[in-house]
Amino acid sequence: MNDSIIFSFFKKHKLSYIVGIIFMILSSYVQTLFPKILGNTIDLLKINGFDKPMVLKNIFYIALISISSFLFTYIWRNLVIANARKLECDIRQNLFSHFEDMSPEFYSKRKTGDLIAYAINDISAVRMTFGPATALSINGIVLCVISIYSMCTAIDIRLTLMTLIPIPFIIIFTTKIGKLIKLRFRKVQENFANISDKVQENIYGIRVIKAYVQENDEIKNFENLNKEISDSNISMVKASSLLTPVIEVSFSISFVMNLIIGGNMVINKSISLGDFIAFNTYLTMIMNPIISIGRVINIYQRGMASLGRLNDIFKIKPQIKDVPSSHKNQRLNGYIEFKNFDFVYPNSEEEKVLHNINLKLHKGKTLGIIGKTGSGKSTLVNSLFKLYNVEPGNIFIDDKDINSIPLEVLRSNMAIVPQDNFLFSDTIKNNISFFKDIYPMEAIENASKNSLMYESILKFNDKFETLLGERGVNLSGGQKQRLSIARAIIKDPAILILDDSLSAVDTITEKQILSNLKIIRQDKTNLIISHRISTIEDADEIIVIDNGHICEHGTHKELLKQKGEYYEIYIEQSNDGKRGLQTS
Repeated sequence: MNDSIIFSFFKKHKLSYIVGIIFMILSSYVQTLFPKILGNTIDLLKINGFDKPMVLKNIFYIALISISSFLFTYIWRNLVIANARKLECDIRQNLFSHFEDMSPEFYSKRKTGDLIAYAINDISAVRMTFGPATALSINGIVLCVISIYSMCTAIDIRLTLMTLIPIPFIIIFTTKIGKLIKLRFRKVQENFANISDKVQENIYGIRVIKAYVQENDEIKNFENLNKEISDSNISMVKASSLLTPVIEVSFSISFVMNLIIGGNMVINKSISLGDFIAFNTYLTMIMNPIISIGRVINIYQRGMASLGRLNDIFKIKPQIKDVPSSHKNQRLNGYIEFKNFDFVYPNSEEEKVLHNINLKLHKGKTLGIIGKTGSGKSTLVNSLFKLYNVEPGNIFIDDKDINSIPLEVLRSNMAIVPQDNFLFSDTIKNNISFFKDIYPMEAIENASKNSLMYESILKFNDKFETLLGERGVNLSGGQKQRLSIARAIIKDPAILILDDSLSAVDTITEKQILSNLKIIRQDKTNLIISHRISTIEDADEIIVIDNGHICEHGTHKELLKQKGEYYEIYIEQSNDGKRGLQTS
């Protein structure tokens, strides 16, 4: 939970906070010395033939107060406010780590814009609460307590009590309005998440939007979201804007009462003119922190609303069960076995996606998987990565239950090239090496050669240092697939999975890549999913999946002899090829 993160942060930095608060109190205390010295100096100036050395001494004290206040304020701001920035950094780091631990199920229920809002707006609001708002609160309390005490003891207690009558009403009002601000700020954050998600969605999908001429419709949708965030912000401003005017009006009443009552006391010589001026200065000092109460409550309620949102996220635990790892660099051989494996997606009311899967794949062998769209091919291979929890006794790797293998060990021994190839907005080199410095340039080049991407890379002006656009937007579909294959090859995993990752390349390029893979991965396990028989026909074994069942298995020749589902796919694709030749 985020509360524990904040607590542990305060515990870790307690010394700097203690020193910072001490200097904050000293700064406030030094400032409260000024009104009394100022009042005393004015009383000295009223006297004919005043004591000049005494006046100069007071002027020196006033200068000393200013310098001390500056130094003390500089020290505490560098400690307390700097810590707030560190806290912001810590929470963001923990949030990012938390996101990395989450399973696909978590992301399927959350919008990207909402998650971005947590990492930016919400954390920033928490930082403001535990930085400027906390500092203003402590500074204001110390300043008010010392000022009121000085007003009561050094000047006049009756005058103090009468002029401060409006303050309790200010406190009650700000407390009530603060709750309203918290509710309305939460709505602002939700609308910010919606608009962030919309912008991101349109940037990623701009080609589809333009292809279907949906620009005007998307603009209208954005206008509605923009109006919603504008309305929620205005609603919050209407609530928060009441604070400062109410406080200022209340203090205006205090000053009027002070002028009437305090002025009469000066005329009656109950207090001196210097005391009266000192009292007004103290009242001004109190006014500033009280006025800042509005800002503090505004910031505090925003921060608490954001902290509540962050707590909701941190309370969500990773769905995938893991076991502790003692040997992170443990190498798997790659023997895979499925025993009576069934699978249904979590929280899904649909029937099982996979039924009674029984399969053995020995080290160094290649398994081809084919079937209709939605038959369960990707689900089968994804279960090896344990992207969802798997029941014990169903999947084994090297004769070990997959649940007994730590996730880090399991996934570090595998590489997958998925259907949806994701590339980072970075150099080609970093996309192949996945930002790791362990691979020499020769290995990066060899990986690109084996994936038949090398020649394409050399055509770019900056070669391997070429910067890719968002999600590799400046590459073709085939280039993206080949670059992703190079990323998998360089990892040299015990188990390699190609999930329909040659669909965007021509059959000649496909055969060359598969030929290269056969050479470099002859002693390692491979799983290839495809809709094209040409991709898997040379596999050691092929399985045909239909409605979650393995309906056929064998080699290419064996399956053709069976004249079943595989044979029908083969005939259909062969006829399509012939028709294509005739048409051309």
